[in-house]
Amino acid sequence: MLVGYARISTITQNEDRVIEALTNAGCEKIYLDKMSGKDTNRPELQEMFTFIREGDTVLVTEFSRFSRSTKDLLDLVEKLQAKKVDFRSLKENVDTTTSSGKLVLTIFAALSEFERSIIRERAAEGIAIAKAKGKKLGRREIQVDDDKLISLYNQWKDGEILQKKIMKDCKMSRTTLHKHITRLKKEGRIK
Repeated sequence: MLVGYARISTITQNEDRVIEALTNAGCEKIYLDKMSGKDTNRPELQEMFTFIREGDTVLVTEFSRFSRSTKDLLDLVEKLQAKKVDFRSLKENVDTTTSSGKLVLTIFAALSEFERSIIRERAAEGIAIAKAKGKKLGRREIQVDDDKLISLYNQWKDGEILQKKIMKDCKMSRTTLHKHITRLKKEGRIK
């Protein structure tokens, strides 16, 4: 049986293209996860491993939809092979039923991980350069007018306004608002 596996990173991404490609390739059953590929503890992936049997083939549209690291990719393929299940990728045109397919799989996986490590190195270099130039990294600190916040907080406590008005007028999220309210309470400026 040809079993498809698809993964999209977020709920907002559209899975139609991936599902269509797997269906057109002849998959009789397709499993879809809507989450990061960094972790192999994905519900549909685990369900697929429970379902597949000896002689089946797992088909993915591309390596990155199956795994995000060389180690995980090779571990997953090894797990498939232990069940005597073959692995195919449409984009990379890899088929583990052949020796050359196994070699190509290992090479592609290594190149993919190499590319990600270069991206991480470049990001780290960029951060180091920015820090050396004295640039502040991370979220910007919100400047809070404590007197305005206290006034709005008291109006909210008296039932005159909604909490949303404080958030809007002070231009802050609910979490940030509660952080400042906690601070002001500790300082004894509000009750």
